[in-house]
Amino acid sequence: MSSSIHTAQQVHAVSSWFIRLRSRNRLLYYFGWCNFIAAGVCLVLTYTDVDNVINNSNAWLKPLRFFLSIGILCWTLSWLLVYVQKQRAVKFLSIATIITMVFEMLVIAGQAARGQLSHFNISTSFNAWLYVAMGVAITFFTLNVLYVAILLFRQKTFPLWMSEGYKWGIRWGLLLFVVFAFEGGIMAALLRHTIGMDDGTEGLPFFNWSLIAGDLRLHTFLACMPCRYYRWRAIFLRTNAGKYTCLPWATCCWLRYCYGRPSKAIPFINPSVKPSGA
Repeated sequence: MSSSIHTAQQVHAVSSWFIRLRSRNRLLYYFGWCNFIAAGVCLVLTYTDVDNVINNSNAWLKPLRFFLSIGILCWTLSWLLVYVQKQRAVKFLSIATIITMVFEMLVIAGQAARGQLSHFNISTSFNAWLYVAMGVAITFFTLNVLYVAILLFRQKTFPLWMSEGYKWGIRWGLLLFVVFAFEGGIMAALLRHTIGMDDGTEGLPFFNWSLIAGDLRLHTFLACMPCRYYRWRAIFLRTNAGKYTCLPWATCCWLRYCYGRPSKAIPFINPSVKPSGA
């Protein structure tokens, strides 16, 4: 009896959380669901379209990862952007996020269906145009996030219940997301993500990060995850701004270390292995 009551309470808590999330930003809430559903479709395709392989990996794994990441991003923004006073800027960012990510995923999923690389692909003028257009679109999105982050740094009024840790968690989370998102430009300039060997080497299951060479994608992942962590951690953190602002600097040092190893062609996951091309 007690276990059934406990289960019912858990179900109610989860459903209440989804209702609150939807009420904060309906656009990003429903768009997040669209991405999670699309991720499920891609998961099915990894089993049904097994012959579609790009760089020694099933072509649908990349869209799957991107759909999941965008879904998490949308729900994170949906939860936290309600605290921005200039809601017109939030609405613009929400619409920009949807337009940008729809275009990005149409290209990524479309290229996967064609058996083509979506990133670093300049094999034809059409593929090169798609790649450049994706870069322009994601830059536009990132600049909009930067604008909202600046608004939060300048904003003086927040809900009375909100702790300083919560405020700075949102601010630093958005700002660090922007800083490390632009580091994707390094891979764009190199037209590859693997250092020391060609793209497509033996990789970690699902993520496909190289196990025998440096892989800059890992750095991007580790950069974005702590930024989301800051935003969610802010919900529970109770401390003052002075103590909290030391954490981003520690994060920057950690990420600099994470970037330094792959940039020297040392695999971060298996650092004892030295690539033959290094």
